[in-house]
Amino acid sequence: MRLLVLAVCTALTLSACKRVETPAAAAPAAPAESPTPATAPAASNPAHDNLNAVAWVQTSVEYKALSEQTYRAAADHLDKALKEKNWDALVPEERGYTLDESRASGLKPAVVMDVDETVLDNSPYQARLIRDGADYDEVTWAQWVAEKKAKPVPGVVDFAKAANAKGVTLLYISNRAEHLKEATLANLKAAGLPVADDSVFLGLGTFVKDCEQNGSEKNCRRKLAGQKYRVLMQFGDQIGDFVQVVSNTRQDRDRLYDEYNDWFGERWWMLPNPTYGSWEPALFNNEWAQPKEARRQAKRDALDYAP
Repeated sequence: MRLLVLAVCTALTLSACKRVETPAAAAPAAPAESPTPATAPAASNPAHDNLNAVAWVQTSVEYKALSEQTYRAAADHLDKALKEKNWDALVPEERGYTLDESRASGLKPAVVMDVDETVLDNSPYQARLIRDGADYDEVTWAQWVAEKKAKPVPGVVDFAKAANAKGVTLLYISNRAEHLKEATLANLKAAGLPVADDSVFLGLGTFVKDCEQNGSEKNCRRKLAGQKYRVLMQFGDQIGDFVQVVSNTRQDRDRLYDEYNDWFGERWWMLPNPTYGSWEPALFNNEWAQPKEARRQAKRDALDYAP
């Protein structure tokens, strides 16, 4: 799920260190030009709220291990999911039928996958924002999508190919806008993901008859998937990738987690994403219009401090 990414710059100060030189020939004069980024003093390297998170995704073996083990474990559940006729990963209100109906077992099997940070790794875009001291915006995001350079999340290609070989269709329910469909499908194919046809991409703005979409919630598109497929599994990096979040508060999010806790690791599979998500605005009442420092203070207030 693609949501806003925060970026904030604060100046870093360094104390100067005096170096004593021994008498020698005069050193050559310093160039008149400003230092290049590679040699610029550390004081010009601004702080960024997302630096640690993006560095962790791009460099840590822990991130790779978490993603790989998620997809490997899911692959181990595929045969069981296929054999059990009542196995379904959609919540009842999004399914449109009850599992004891014969129609359910007659539907083609599918898995529903979020795209960003679940299938495709967009950390290079996040790194670009850090480098430029910029915030997420639709223009730069669309430019990144058009580049079609996102790499697959660790483990997803092997899982997707295994599912495809068993006759399971991969459905990509994404909050990428519908006008980004062509570039997204091209990127998915280039990354080695199975794409049955254009209909497997259900982006933001997809029309679903008799269902009114609430913001970027995916419940209507999951209902659409349930009309044609028996959804065996869902994959995402946010709770809203699995079930509708009516009120994006910590309390409502915790309630959903408690209600569907035993679905995770069986029907629902969560991928790690510390760089952005709906968890963040839930900490400051979803009020993005607040100054950055006010939003930061709300996040500080949410911390559980050691006594």
